[in-house]
Amino acid sequence: MTVSRRGFLGLGAAGFLAACDSALVGNGVNSDGAAKVDARVDATRDYLFSNYPGTQDLARDARGILFMPLVTEIGFGLGGGYGRGALRINDVTVDYYSATRATIGLQIGAQQYAHALFFMTEDALSNFRRGNGWAAGADIRYATPQQGGSLGKETTELDPVIGLVFGQQGLIAGATLAGVKYSRIIP
Repeated sequence: MTVSRRGFLGLGAAGFLAACDSALVGNGVNSDGAAKVDARVDATRDYLFSNYPGTQDLARDARGILFMPLVTEIGFGLGGGYGRGALRINDVTVDYYSATRATIGLQIGAQQYAHALFFMTEDALSNFRRGNGWAAGADIRYATPQQGGSLGKETTELDPVIGLVFGQQGLIAGATLAGVKYSRIIP
């Protein structure tokens, strides 16, 4: 049986995502895992607020924030990414989520980044929490780290969800949230 390079890469990306998912006990986070995710979320929140002060005002107005402290992506033609985080309402963790992504196209390399989704309306937050998996789409306004220092109510009052990608490291150019699927994981 002959396996093409593209087929081999596809199997590799699928295996990577399956391995990441199987690291979760029973499609959830074990008790030690929950503590680790919460610690990483705390560190990510602190980094975000200290490096991009405008996000503090944004957080104050948000109905909830999904912090994804570390998303890892790899790609060589076909690619994938995975990360875990927590949804916080009033700075209290209410749910844990995974973010998965599959890509195809001209890409090679790996990168890691953090991101946060600010749910600015009750409807946006409710739709996210009710959904059986939620895909980032057209209803998100993406902000850059440079905007993070100046994001405020006047620039965001019409956006139901604001996504901020920051802390990129690696060799794949650019990080976006398009095509990322968020799924609740049960501790």
